[in-house]
Amino acid sequence: MDIATIIGILLAFGALFGMIEMEHVELGGLFLPAPILLVFGATIGAGIASTTLKDALSAFKSAPKAFTGKVTPPQTVIDDVVGLAETARSNGLLALEQEADKHDDPFMKKALQNIADGTDGDELRILLEDEIESNAAPMRSASSFFMGLGGFAPTVGIIGTVVSLTHVLANLGKPDELGPLIASAFVATLWGLLTANFLWLPIGGKLRKLAQLESDRQTLLMEGLLAVQAGSQPRLLGERLTAMVPPGARGDSGKGAKAKAGADDQQLAA
Repeated sequence: MDIATIIGILLAFGALFGMIEMEHVELGGLFLPAPILLVFGATIGAGIASTTLKDALSAFKSAPKAFTGKVTPPQTVIDDVVGLAETARSNGLLALEQEADKHDDPFMKKALQNIADGTDGDELRILLEDEIESNAAPMRSASSFFMGLGGFAPTVGIIGTVVSLTHVLANLGKPDELGPLIASAFVATLWGLLTANFLWLPIGGKLRKLAQLESDRQTLLMEGLLAVQAGSQPRLLGERLTAMVPPGARGDSGKGAKAKAGADDQQLAA
């Protein structure tokens, strides 16, 4: 579980409440039911209206992943592929069918099953590339939905402020009440900006990042398994896959994996 979203949102709200405390702002004046209802209700309503109901419901179901989404380290993928390459080199490609039953990842299962069935490498690449694109589509759609909410919320907040200001103008004959009324009028704008930048945009951005990371993982896995099908040597395959990963994301276990692969190669050669 990557807690970056939780830490970031808590830090943002913490900074806000720190400012409120330092400025001695009365919290009761910020938590007004009417502006909050307008901002949340109208923003979500506009977001639903901008897409299909199915996509909107799917987006809300995907929202928890922004807080609990798991990121598989690239080195884990590389180690798995190198292990499969060693199995294929020792026992043949048909042995990968048994390896498929040991993994819970549907993408890997499909790839290994097709390799064991003798699917042509070019056809398998097309199949897996289409699978990667299809798998990423729902998360990208959810990301776009929440990014859209981030665009609607500030405007909805301004609408709420304009509505409240009409009430202010209707009470110009009551100077003692103008101050509180004007302050309340801008609460809608505050909530529009706050929800957009503290909730909707971070959630949308995190879902987009998770979709990209999963696509990268599956692409790395695809390239590795296609190389296994082509008979690539495990040690060289590990080095090739490691080179496909940005240096900062490689981790420290790469050297151990390479050493293990090299030792296994020497054992097989003997």
